[in-house]
Amino acid sequence: MSMRTKATAAVASAAAMTLFAGTALAASPGAPGAGDPYFPNFGNGGYDVSHYDIRLTYNPAGDQLSGTTTILAKATQDLTQFNLDFLLKVKSVRVNNAPSPFVSDEGELILTPRGGVRKGQDLTIVVTYADTPSAVADRNGYRAWTKTTDGALAIGEPEIASWWFPSNDHPTDKATFDVNVAVPDGVEAISNGTFAGLTKQINGYTRWNWRSTKPQATYLTFLTIGQFEIRQSTSPSGQPVLNAYSERLGDNADAARASIERTPEVIEFLAENLGPYPFEAQGGVVTPNLGYALENQTRPTYDTAFFRRGANTYVVAHELGHQWFGDSVSVHHWRDIWLNEGFASYMEFLWSEHVGEGTAQENADYVYDLYPEGDPFWDVLPGEPGANNIFHGAVYDRGALAVHALRVAVGDDKFFEILRTWVNEKKYSDATIEEFFALAERVSGQALDEVFQTWLFTKGKPASAPGRSSLSLASQAEPKSRAKIALTHELLDARK
Repeated sequence: MSMRTKATAAVASAAAMTLFAGTALAASPGAPGAGDPYFPNFGNGGYDVSHYDIRLTYNPAGDQLSGTTTILAKATQDLTQFNLDFLLKVKSVRVNNAPSPFVSDEGELILTPRGGVRKGQDLTIVVTYADTPSAVADRNGYRAWTKTTDGALAIGEPEIASWWFPSNDHPTDKATFDVNVAVPDGVEAISNGTFAGLTKQINGYTRWNWRSTKPQATYLTFLTIGQFEIRQSTSPSGQPVLNAYSERLGDNADAARASIERTPEVIEFLAENLGPYPFEAQGGVVTPNLGYALENQTRPTYDTAFFRRGANTYVVAHELGHQWFGDSVSVHHWRDIWLNEGFASYMEFLWSEHVGEGTAQENADYVYDLYPEGDPFWDVLPGEPGANNIFHGAVYDRGALAVHALRVAVGDDKFFEILRTWVNEKKYSDATIEEFFALAERVSGQALDEVFQTWLFTKGKPASAPGRSSLSLASQAEPKSRAKIALTHELLDARK
């Protein structure tokens, strides 16, 4: 994962200082980071974004991306300057229709609007740019944009936006999106939300239009371009469903379709347990060249390898579980990643129960037994994994065991009440692990510190799998879903 450090904010312009001179206002540059303890320079301060309009043209032949992103925002303080996160070459910037001086410095686009910005002021920021994204690396040499044989993939976590649109790149600043991308006729360009149709261009290009009307984090905003089969339908709940399958899936193509086409069914099951699906559209994308699956809002993307042994609805349940845990309710800081991955992994346990391929307890017993005592796996703490381990297997697997331990401690009725209350109260926002602890204790009426400390914050293998009985200990029954778990582990190290 990218570990870039942002540039130090430049000195404010003389014009801005003149504006604020002689007043009681403490005008200053916006912070160059959102204050995340793991990645303190991700995101920015001083403003809040409400909407991104991303209008691009992409030529796959030379990996040439060009266009304009318009950002609607509001200043949260008096500003002499502020930053956007962006790595590509910028041609021009306008702030509230006036040309703005700017400096691009190692992933920081530093804007110094003439006259400064007042707290509460509405901002319209227009950035025009052009570059070859696959040739662009951050200061640590990391490249997130993937050039493919027929197009490109702009998919990644915790960062991807900087390789294709300027943004406030942190989950605490969500916004709505319009993504409009022109590609050569016969090429598909797929993104989040509702498909708003095609616009034929006069130069042999066709523009693909997408709209996301619910708050969406920047890293969950994706773009994939290439040769795809697109299937559109309507879910039983009446929502539009759009699935896209790369024409390069080979022998995995039918297994992929047999999995992804069940997306509305999986969402229906999850909604029964978690509450209403939080977004306006459904779907999925399957492609080679990814190496993992990612929960892009409304339309997760899956690597074709997940389906090489046949249909795999477990990975679908995992990524769709993220629509509640991770997408609607996002991390406040990246150290809170257990709130995403532990719960999404547990959705696989619930799906296993639902389809009769192993109870949640059997899955918990299996995962617990998978890692022997003394294995370094048990030294990574899901509740505080460290910046280098936010996608470590322990966050997923020990994280799921922590969720099961909560279920065992409070019982099924209170457990599912906790889940539904959490996603309802925190809908479209962000949250911390500590907030979840407080809510779980409030809803259950129990003290749960020992449960969370044991499974999230204490190194070493706990004495027993949560909920394991003497009968299950004696039988060591293997869940029918063992093949599913093995496949997840095969791709786990590269899944994000």
